[in-house]
Amino acid sequence: MIGDLFRHNKYMAVVWLLLRLYLGITWLTLGIGKITGGFSAEGFLSNAVANPVMREGSAVYPNYVAFLENVALPNADIINVIIPLGEVLVGLGLIVGVLTSFAAFFAIVMNMSFLMAGTVSTNPWMIALTFFLLVAGANAGRFGGDRWVLPYMKQKLGLKHPSSH
Repeated sequence: MIGDLFRHNKYMAVVWLLLRLYLGITWLTLGIGKITGGFSAEGFLSNAVANPVMREGSAVYPNYVAFLENVALPNADIINVIIPLGEVLVGLGLIVGVLTSFAAFFAIVMNMSFLMAGTVSTNPWMIALTFFLLVAGANAGRFGGDRWVLPYMKQKLGLKHPSSH
């Protein structure tokens, strides 16, 4: 019942549009700020490795800390491009409603990465809101480019069109 409301109701699609715009503008603004502001993740990454999220004397995410130390930090120049570019692409995807679920998924991945590095900020709030877009599926992009892009992709991939069920 609630799944149908979220995934098929055109009035809820308006709610998802407003939520997409809010989150998309937030991501786009953050990404552009990093691109134009001389962003460097090296200090953040070093701090996340030196001061991992702890509970009762143990690192909560030891595998993530190892990833930051052994992969992200040595490749900070690449991370300095990937993070702002990812934020801009997620923002644009949400704003125009193209590949909305894909953009929402990567928004949550980025927010979770920031959380596991110890930065709380607005990440839990953004994850909670973005989760609704994931649950809404294609309805989240009904009033956006997904209205045309998803049927086109399904046709090209030989998948069943959503209106044929």
